[in-house]
Amino acid sequence: MDSGAKEYSENIQKAITALQNGEMILLFDLEGREAETDFTIAANAVTPADVRWMRKDAGGLICVALDSEASEELGLPFMADIVREANQCSTALHKIVEKGGDLKYDSRSSFSIWVNHRDTRTGIPDNDRALTINKLGEIVDRTLKGEEVHFGSEFRTPGHVATLRAAKGLVHERMGQTELSIALAKIAGITPVMVVCEMLDDENGRALAKGDAKQYGGDHNLVFVEGEEVVEAYDIWLSSQ
Repeated sequence: MDSGAKEYSENIQKAITALQNGEMILLFDLEGREAETDFTIAANAVTPADVRWMRKDAGGLICVALDSEASEELGLPFMADIVREANQCSTALHKIVEKGGDLKYDSRSSFSIWVNHRDTRTGIPDNDRALTINKLGEIVDRTLKGEEVHFGSEFRTPGHVATLRAAKGLVHERMGQTELSIALAKIAGITPVMVVCEMLDDENGRALAKGDAKQYGGDHNLVFVEGEEVVEAYDIWLSSQ
């Protein structure tokens, strides 16, 4: 079954086509979870204009979600594990690192390290962040094709692009934007490295309401996809593998 299989809903089909064409979509996770809508786009397709668009119109943190297998191969740890190890040097850290129950919407976060590509200068301008994001897409693509690569030869940390490590079971293990976006990438048959950025409300200091996010999508001709749709489509895709 290919990414154009008729079993997918019309909306998922539109999302798949948009992602394959390197276009932005809007991705909502789940009511009762974060209940947030993220700008979502394939890392390989990101341009400086896309980075500017996300920081100005979305306003949240621009992050890059990476496939679990590739993260393992590249040696990317979870940030919480790094902090736990660092507690041996600074014993105050054990009071800071996340523990079970800290997150009201999930059991843990998916944050890994923050990076800049070595060809950037400061790493924060739109051009620099776009380059780092593109290179993350490239190194994952090379890794999944079996090429032996060394993450540190291309990236340094600390940096200005947050990486997120997807759960191995994706949406069957965790329903975060990280896993939802990577599931969509797999369904679409594109490199499983996705950029996500939360949409925030300029007036009330909160995440943008779902209805307002949908309205924005309609005004800007962006496909709006809900997490439950992604799970259904991912199960269809899995059954064909």
